Amino acid sequence: MTSAESEARRALARLRRATEKMERELDALEGALAHAEGDDFPAAAYDEVRAALRRALDFTDEESARLQEKILHTGGLEPGRVRRG
Repeated sequence: MTSAESEARRALARLRRATEKMERELDALEGALAHAEGDDFPAAAYDEVRAALRRALDFTDEESARLQEKILHTGGLEPGRVRRG
């Protein structure tokens, strides 16, 4: 694995962790404000942000899979034939 591939894997892992943390913080904020604001709480806006975060997580999963396949192919391995133990 080259240093560029290694850095890409680390960057994807950092992005995923940051996005997961954003989801947790959004949940905490929503919990506090929804209780305090009651019917005035903008639930639809929070749902939109949550959907965007889900898309970001899906993106990191797709990029991780693509990068892994590329690394395996470069190493002469077929991605479908590799089994994890």
